[in-house]
Amino acid sequence: MKGNKMFKASIAAAMTVSMVGLQAPLAAEAAEGDFDLTIMHTNDTHANLENAPKRATLVKQIREANPNNLLLDAGDVFSGSLYFNLFEGMADLELMNYMGYDAMTFGNHEFDLGSSEFGHQALADFVQNAAFPFVSSNVDFSGDPLFDGLQNNVYTADFGNGEIYDGIIKDFNGERVGIFGLTTEETASISSPDAIEFTNYLTAAEEAVAAFEAEGVNKIIAVTHIGYNDSAQFDNDLLLAENVAGIDVIVGGHTHTALTEGQVVVNGNEPVVIVQTGQYNSNLGQIDVTFNAEGVITSTEGETHPVTLHKVSDAAVDADAAALLAPYKAEVDEFKNVSTGAYTEVFLNGGRNEGGVRSSETNLGNIITDGMLNTAKQIDPETVIALQNGGGIRASIDVGDITFGEVLTVMPFGNSLAIMDLTGAELKRALEHSVKEFPKESGGFLHVAGMEFSFDPSQPVGSRVTSANVISEDGIRTKIENTESYKVATNTFTAAGGDGYDVFAEAYADGRVSEPGFIDYEMFVDYISELEVISPMLENRINPTVPFKDISMKDWEFPYVKDLYYRGIMSGTQLDTFSPDQNLTRWQAVTILTRILGLNEVDAPQSPFTDISDLPQKRQNEINAAYAAGLIQGTDAAGTKFNPKANISRAHFALLLNRVFENINGDFEYDENAPYQDTAKLTAAEQEAITMLYYHSIAVGYNGKFMPSQNATRAEAAKMFSLFMPYTVQ
Repeated sequence: MKGNKMFKASIAAAMTVSMVGLQAPLAAEAAEGDFDLTIMHTNDTHANLENAPKRATLVKQIREANPNNLLLDAGDVFSGSLYFNLFEGMADLELMNYMGYDAMTFGNHEFDLGSSEFGHQALADFVQNAAFPFVSSNVDFSGDPLFDGLQNNVYTADFGNGEIYDGIIKDFNGERVGIFGLTTEETASISSPDAIEFTNYLTAAEEAVAAFEAEGVNKIIAVTHIGYNDSAQFDNDLLLAENVAGIDVIVGGHTHTALTEGQVVVNGNEPVVIVQTGQYNSNLGQIDVTFNAEGVITSTEGETHPVTLHKVSDAAVDADAAALLAPYKAEVDEFKNVSTGAYTEVFLNGGRNEGGVRSSETNLGNIITDGMLNTAKQIDPETVIALQNGGGIRASIDVGDITFGEVLTVMPFGNSLAIMDLTGAELKRALEHSVKEFPKESGGFLHVAGMEFSFDPSQPVGSRVTSANVISEDGIRTKIENTESYKVATNTFTAAGGDGYDVFAEAYADGRVSEPGFIDYEMFVDYISELEVISPMLENRINPTVPFKDISMKDWEFPYVKDLYYRGIMSGTQLDTFSPDQNLTRWQAVTILTRILGLNEVDAPQSPFTDISDLPQKRQNEINAAYAAGLIQGTDAAGTKFNPKANISRAHFALLLNRVFENINGDFEYDENAPYQDTAKLTAAEQEAITMLYYHSIAVGYNGKFMPSQNATRAEAAKMFSLFMPYTVQ
């Protein structure tokens, strides 16, 4: 065990990327016996390779400036883009070999192919062809013969490339550094490891530290895929740092957390520094640490440690790396542009965060489950319901022609169809599990077809679902009864108990699940290619209760009000009143926009408007922020009047949304104006704005008219804001 030491602070200026390269850090003069080490790190890249040649440039520059260096990956290289669908990790590996990674641990997504036809063959090939070792102290591969001879249950300095070790020891001119790996135990329920098993992370980490210290190694790095602050039920980096003494640096992944400062946890008076870069090859992490002779980090600054997240997209392209990527990119580019033969008239929302697929009904979730149910009924006509886990929907689809590339990006895992035979009571248990985290995101949040259900988020977990109905093809609703049996389609991942669905795992174990073998993206393509029109909407399939007594599920505005209410975007005029037919005022529109865009109204400069002083200060701040962002203008020639309490017309509302749209997405380009009968005399700017709303199906008018001079109601605004939300994410 390391002795308790007084540790000094050292000052390290962040390294910055420029057109000419990296500036060397300003380091404090090292004391005699000190050892400086630079750790470069990545995590959760998920086959996002377009900027990998830029990452290679950064790696070369940092290595040149820092002779004692490591390059580590904390897992989840697999799954997430066409590069993975087409090459199953080998494209990533060629770039990683070129960059000279020193070690990698396994993420949960490395095990996604376990239930496929060839099992973990792609992962075994990935390991064998790596020009670096893998560290994994809590994963047991012995149950899978594909890994025979690849796993070495030792902590050693005598390691080779293309093999798996509990831990390795790297030597820097006599300074030895121990590196071990951990993978979340949750992998068993959120991926498809099959015969591969996972042990307790704390026990494994304690054994790793003891093994290194027995070899005289006092500088220890844990490369982990357990999450920075993930569920304590399983594992996370904060708990690891608090509970296992002797670790110096935790290079993390899994939660996609971009830590702009190294988080310091003090264990036994010695600092443990946690770092993580975010996701999708956006950043290359760098931390420069100084160890004293006893292996204690002396370069912390209180509760943090200086780190740098180098923005990969800002770096120059490494020509040799680009040449390696080129043949893979050519195949990806060719394939992703092949049309499925389907065209969507609306944006299909597969995004994350509030209003996304992990916490809300979305139109993409609806059409995916519709397609699944359509296929399942052809196989077993008794199938009445389909379920899709939100975590299995990975991207959105833009308006226009739908390509195979878009589809495979949305559904990269190639999950197969499963048909479960469940009781109503089991189905309700599953629905309770689906909404237990609401309004927080959950990969297990279920999208549904052939049914609807309501739940009350204010109630305790396990007692939230208030009603659940099967909906027949002709629209007849029938209450789901506990003792009745229902045929329910889903994917094999979920049917086998993925995302914690123990109730499905029980049915699977009972032999009540059939696997016809149809692949998710193939079912989706088959379904959408047969549709004449693709314009799915929110349909109140999933209904968290709202407190408003003046709207009900039967009202057309209900799904949009519900959506904005739970995003914290739009509230009622009173606690229990929404006032859907009340006109929207100019200040109300601005308030909603500032919430949607997350504008910093507190620090916004003063606007020129002289007629807002009688509003509450928060409303004034919001108007100032919207003006500073270029979203609103004055109503008079001098530009000093805002008329905050005036009603906003539909044409003006369109102008407001179009300014936001172009601010985020660039100029809106179109060939013809929207085909409304009453917009010809409007200004060019108004016609463009209305056409933007029409083109994106945000507003469709009434009987061929837009009614531009009519005031926008709160109900109309709720619908347009809800449908507009996906276009506000950069």
